[in-house]
Amino acid sequence: MATLKGKTLFITGASRGIGKAIALRAARDGANIVVAAKTAEPHPKLEGTVHSAVADFEAAGGRGLACITDIRFEEQVQAAVDKAVATFGGIDILVNNASAISLTGTLETPMKRYDLMHGINTRGTYLTSRTCLPHLFKASNPHILNISPPLLMDARWFAGHVAYTMAKYGMSMCVLGMAAEFKEQGVAVNALWPRTAIATAAVRNLLGGDEVVRHCRKPDIMADAAHAILARDSRKCTGNFFIDDEVLRSEGVTDLDQYAVEPGLDLQPDFFVERA
Repeated sequence: MATLKGKTLFITGASRGIGKAIALRAARDGANIVVAAKTAEPHPKLEGTVHSAVADFEAAGGRGLACITDIRFEEQVQAAVDKAVATFGGIDILVNNASAISLTGTLETPMKRYDLMHGINTRGTYLTSRTCLPHLFKASNPHILNISPPLLMDARWFAGHVAYTMAKYGMSMCVLGMAAEFKEQGVAVNALWPRTAIATAAVRNLLGGDEVVRHCRKPDIMADAAHAILARDSRKCTGNFFIDDEVLRSEGVTDLDQYAVEPGLDLQPDFFVERA
């Protein structure tokens, strides 16, 4: 079975949710996890901090490094990358997971919220990729994985939340361009997106509460799919817009009920993908 043992993963937003699940899966292999996230102190509505996440990764068998980082700011990203390289000797994998969401219409989205989503989602992904790339060039099997959707230019994915879709598609445009730009250097650049809503704090707090969570899949499905992608040969796996359950089926996983919060219930589709 492919392993990420000894690999160093730089993961934005790894203190909770999908980012943390991806990190935990890698930590169980014995990977080094760099947690680039903002939450240093406990938050009343959000679980976990960079420090509690590191403790969990080390308990799982990996090594962790807490880097309190707001990826909107170049000096903070550079400092986190420098600290990661000084601690672990390099960076093998970058996961651009950090994201901001506001499912509001154009007139209901103030420019402050627009700037936040674009600053974290699109600009933050571009900045973190740009900063990590010199180190990824030195890795034996370098990967960038953006947690972003397939690029489908259909008005229904824009209407209702134009600003959010633009910001998420910006992350996906980084995949489209960088995969081609850095193919000769052997850096894989791919996207991964869930078929269904995933049980995270964002879903619970913003998209319908506990009742919607019951119709979600667990973050573990994204973690297992990410692991499968990141273990592949970077020179043979780039420029893809992966969907989580399709990745797992290609790996021979047939029991997807194991990922359901409540098996047997209808699943809530996510944005940007068709129902399977």
